[in-house]
Amino acid sequence: MKFVLVAAVVLLAFWLWRNGRQSRSDDEEARPAQPASRREPPPPQDMVSCPVCGLHLPRSDAVTGKLALYCGEEHRRSAER
Repeated sequence: MKFVLVAAVVLLAFWLWRNGRQSRSDDEEARPAQPASRREPPPPQDMVSCPVCGLHLPRSDAVTGKLALYCGEEHRRSAER
């Protein structure tokens, strides 16, 4: 009697496992395939060069001086004395 009960539990567990796998695979087939990360890259930025050290950096990060664009306040001060 114990053998029949154990066999029934094993068959029930196998049936549940198999039905769970099939329903997940059906869901995956129904959804269109989409790449995980489909983000567009950011647009290119204008690059400028610091006249003191030659460092290239985005225009949005540059420090504006009277004569040019610089990589930082220290280079702006040293060039515009």
